Amino acid sequence: MEKTIEVNDIVKAFNLEVLTAEDELDRLVSKSTSRRPGLEFIDYLDYLPMGHVQVLGVNEIHFLHTLENEERRERIENLVRYTPPCFIVTDNQTGLENMIRYCTERNIPLLRAVESNYEFIGKLDAYLIKRLAPETAIHGVCVNVSGLGVLLRGDSGVGKSETAHSLVGRGHRLVADDMVVLKRLSSHTLLGTHNETNKEFISLRSVGLLNVVRMYGRQAFQEESRIVLDIELTKWEGNSLYNELDVEPKTMTYMDVEIPSIQIQLKPGRDVVGLIEAAVNNWYLKQQGYNAADDFMERLENEQ
Repeated sequence: MEKTIEVNDIVKAFNLEVLTAEDELDRLVSKSTSRRPGLEFIDYLDYLPMGHVQVLGVNEIHFLHTLENEERRERIENLVRYTPPCFIVTDNQTGLENMIRYCTERNIPLLRAVESNYEFIGKLDAYLIKRLAPETAIHGVCVNVSGLGVLLRGDSGVGKSETAHSLVGRGHRLVADDMVVLKRLSSHTLLGTHNETNKEFISLRSVGLLNVVRMYGRQAFQEESRIVLDIELTKWEGNSLYNELDVEPKTMTYMDVEIPSIQIQLKPGRDVVGLIEAAVNNWYLKQQGYNAADDFMERLENEQ
């Protein structure tokens, strides 16, 4: 099912001024990128992608001002005939009488932003991508470790929440406990967040429900985090441990986004939090081009 948001959500998010059709702010936006009219100003098009927010900057408004009345009317008609969810004029521009007239006639919201066109479109598209991103919910815990998002998975009762609580005690941040909402921002980017209901809460067996912000301060919680590592916590099985040098890298796939995945076995006395920190730091080093296993194998080869 296609996700949508209302124009009113955009008005509130960016504190926009409503110039026309204030009673039409429940119109739906379904596309995660805005559009700047170009060809539409030059000639009538048989097809214009629907559901996009249309943004008019200084160049577009200046172009309209250079036209004679009849031609200006035709160019604006080329836009409003497609009944987009709304028009947004940037740079706090004035002299919008013609746009106001035609938007009023078609009952299309015309909004005004203070920011420059370039600055506003960047913020708007980032907002739309997050709000309209495909999403799913999984059972698990999401934590931000040293600035990077980590998914903790495992059977119920294995110790996911307790591990997350220990990470918070070491200065890291909780994102979501028990239920994690995953958003696909691109083919390579997965965002983890809470479902609003579980925001700031963590549930610990034998202790109960805790609000980490009330207990440990604002630094103990983060609204969202890009997921870079998937960790499965499992019970200790002494005979199943293996040498990482002999194992191919594993991944988990969420909504067609592949995430590096490892397994950590739990047993009393094992520093699981330290292992998670090491795994995150090791992932970061690999992004910088360094692989400890490759380095070690190279040393072995040089000794022969």
